[in-house]
Amino acid sequence: MSIATDAAGLGTLFASAFLAATLLPGGSEVVFAGLLVLRPELAWPALAVATVGNTLGGMSTYLLARLAPRKELTPRLALAQRYGSASLVLSWVPLIGDALCAAAGLLRLPWASCLLWMAIGKGARYAVIAWTLG
Repeated sequence: MSIATDAAGLGTLFASAFLAATLLPGGSEVVFAGLLVLRPELAWPALAVATVGNTLGGMSTYLLARLAPRKELTPRLALAQRYGSASLVLSWVPLIGDALCAAAGLLRLPWASCLLWMAIGKGARYAVIAWTLG
C-alpha cells in the first residue's frame, strides 16, 4: 500500500474517532478494527490517531458544556462530581461517556486533568481492541 492510502485510512479513523466521541452516533471501533485487520503494521499509529481523535471529540463535548450556564446535575451524572476528572477514565463507555464529558464541563473541572483521564480511558479501550485482534 502507498503512503497516501495509509494517510487516508488514518485520516478516516481520526474523523470516525472524533465524531464517535461527540453527541453524534458512530462506532469508531469498527473502523479501528478494520484498519488493523487490513494493515496490522499500522497498529501503533492507528492507536495514537484513534486515541487523539476520540479524546479531542470528548473534549469538544466538555468545552461546549463548559460554555453553557451551570446547571444542577442529575444523580446519575453525579459520578463526575464525586470522583472529579478521574471519572473520565470511563468516558469511552457507551451512553454514559458523553454525559460524563458534558458533566465535567458543566462542573468546570480542570481541563488538563480531564484531558489526561479521558485519553487514558479511550486509549486503553483501543489498546484492548488491538490486543484482542492480535
